[in-house]
Amino acid sequence: MRLTLTVNGIERTCDVHPLARLLDVLRRDLSLPGTKEGCGEGECGACSVFVDGKLVNSCLVPAIQVAGRDIQTIEGVAPSAELLDRVQEAFLRHGGAQCGICTPGMILAAKALLAEHPQPSMAQVREGLGGNLCRCTGYTKIFESVVAAAALPSDSPLSPDEAKR
Repeated sequence: MRLTLTVNGIERTCDVHPLARLLDVLRRDLSLPGTKEGCGEGECGACSVFVDGKLVNSCLVPAIQVAGRDIQTIEGVAPSAELLDRVQEAFLRHGGAQCGICTPGMILAAKALLAEHPQPSMAQVREGLGGNLCRCTGYTKIFESVVAAAALPSDSPLSPDEAKR
């Protein structure tokens, strides 16, 4: 069946199986591999994307359910190919990314949290990222990255080279 949706600000159309998940359409049909499949059951958060501004697990969303809607993936977070979003910058500076499987979902969950709580407490950070599992770290650097992102101006992204300094 024919599916049209807006992904990262660009209207996209593709032919999909009627039972395809949004996760599969993003990765396979639209060649956006940043959204990861961790568990396939909505438990790990690796497949998180925004649908009309709301954070969802794309492994649980039938693709046909998002026809005509606005989707934002990790590929659409940075303001340009040369600049990083403040959450991406903080994850880079503070070691919040380990193997990379959970990182896209963690970044999107952090963005959702910061939109609701611009200066979150550590308890709010823990709760806000509670639906995301990391299999290779103790979460400390991830939580520190979110707190650091909250301290950065939301309107002044840096280049990846500047963020490493």
